[in-house]
Amino acid sequence: MVTRARAQANELARALEALGAEIVPAPTIRIVPLADLAPLRAAVTREPPYDWIVFTSQNTVQVVCDALAGWGLAPRDLGPAAVAAIGPATARALARRGVAPDLVPDRYVAEAVVLALAARGDVRGKRILVPRARDARDALPRGLEARGAKVDVIPVYETVRETGDGRELAATLLAGKIDAVTFTASSTVAGFVDLVGREAATSGRFAAAVIGPVTAEAARALGIDVTVEAKQYTIEGLIQALLRHFGEEGRGKKEV
Repeated sequence: MVTRARAQANELARALEALGAEIVPAPTIRIVPLADLAPLRAAVTREPPYDWIVFTSQNTVQVVCDALAGWGLAPRDLGPAAVAAIGPATARALARRGVAPDLVPDRYVAEAVVLALAARGDVRGKRILVPRARDARDALPRGLEARGAKVDVIPVYETVRETGDGRELAATLLAGKIDAVTFTASSTVAGFVDLVGREAATSGRFAAAVIGPVTAEAARALGIDVTVEAKQYTIEGLIQALLRHFGEEGRGKKEV
């Protein structure tokens, strides 16, 4: 069962299908750009420009770059600011838009971005722009501010729960017909519980597979036992973790 937003699920679903899995789509969230992006426009055209712009997801890259295009601007118009990407997927999204990131940390979480930026030099007094989801964690701006940086956080999109009747999915889970449920963000965990209900979500009748420690923490907080956790916090890392799990514990099971 793949809980990722419908527009983003293809990469994971296709890779798993290529390995012989049977996919049950169960999108739990949608990505919605904010209606008012005037604060973003003011930020990307400010003088003097930012020292760094930090992109924390592919969604942010898409929303920001689409907004720039709508204003007759291009990613190169971000000026002399250095660009950081939280991980390789975000870096690839930037590269497709013609932006080569100056920094990608070794671990793909907000805390690692803070440490990687600090390792590049003293961030005290540096102006840093963080466009992000409305409901994102504050670990990144707080960590940078604790080191003396001047951080502007600008929400550019929000995650909205998918609506619909999840009773059939819940029945499938409770019947033990799903081998694994994949979670690629904390928001997909919360959306999953809302969609199928707490009884099915916490039944323990499937392997909960998460992309990394932040998502794992969110799952455990909602009563879901985490069975599979990616060592590398990427889609490929999640797939490899599933392969290790089923290769050792469940040969022949196919539904995810």
